[in-house]
Amino acid sequence: MATIEKRTDQNGATSYRVKIRLKGYPTETATFDRLTDAKKWAQLTEAAIKEGRHFKTTEAKKHTFADAIDRYSADVLPIRFNSTEQRNRLPMLEWWKAQIGHCVMADLTTANFAQARDSLAKSGRKGKPLSPATINKYFVVAKDILKRCVNEWHWLEQSPLRDGRVELPELPRGIVRFLDDEELARLTKACKESPNQLLYPAFILAISTGMRQSETMNLYWREPETPPTETAWGVVNLAESCIILHETKNGDRRRVPLTSLALVELQKLAKVRRLDTTLVFPSPTHPHKPIELKKAWANALKAAEVNNFRWHDLRHCTASYLAMGGASMVEIAAVLGHKTLDMVKRYSHLSDGHIANVVERMNNRLFGTN
Repeated sequence: MATIEKRTDQNGATSYRVKIRLKGYPTETATFDRLTDAKKWAQLTEAAIKEGRHFKTTEAKKHTFADAIDRYSADVLPIRFNSTEQRNRLPMLEWWKAQIGHCVMADLTTANFAQARDSLAKSGRKGKPLSPATINKYFVVAKDILKRCVNEWHWLEQSPLRDGRVELPELPRGIVRFLDDEELARLTKACKESPNQLLYPAFILAISTGMRQSETMNLYWREPETPPTETAWGVVNLAESCIILHETKNGDRRRVPLTSLALVELQKLAKVRRLDTTLVFPSPTHPHKPIELKKAWANALKAAEVNNFRWHDLRHCTASYLAMGGASMVEIAAVLGHKTLDMVKRYSHLSDGHIANVVERMNNRLFGTN
């Protein structure tokens, strides 16, 4: 809140010193000759601070949001994300630039982004609104730009999108499709009996690690001379029983442990692997490209009588089995490579038994058993 102190110097001249103190923000002060000017500055500055528009530096007045988008596109996008994610983000960056790129950083408010959210909701194809998931993706990009403006470039002191100030559409609960014990047994048998000898080890690896399909199919036995640019990829390290994913969907490097049957199957493959490629799962006709398992996978699903199941659902299986085995949401997120817990909340109901046991143990410690 603002306080105004009347001051008189030795010559009898009067001035008014304004001091603004708001919790969580640095104190702002200014001095004026007229009381009306002091009151006006106090009112405008306090409102600007609350709305995230007041900045000590002049950088916020020098740059527009379009400048931030251009810098992000040139300096962050090519280094931080693989080419697939770059292609996904470029149209979103162009949309933000056209929508509010003209705004000076100092003038960006939550109202600008709330209006942009409403525009997104009406800008779908064929007159249909964009899905909540798509709208959220646009805001993931905007938040990333603003975060760098604050933390790295010092163009802003605070982001207008901090602390969830713009309410985004709620995401629908994700569908969790995982194999029950009988389905798992049948599908494992069908994959093992497939004429395609790479289907079974790929299946075992995917369900054992929770890796995405692109991560599984773009594995190398050693670091390739020319790193792939089109998708996620990683390197198998049998000596340390792990896989190092150098590129992932969220841009982070990830270490994936190899244990049990997944490790055994990769050890078998290593003994009979092709010498004309370093890919773990190469195409039979184009050895420097990953194999296409679509047909073999469809045949295995049909033979196992497993319906409504995609390769990506193997990732859900991994998470579901971890939850049912008592793994925490934090542990599941670490295995799957998620930065936040939002994406793994869908599996929380599967760990109810584990949570009940935790609560019971706590109560036993506090009150003893009957």
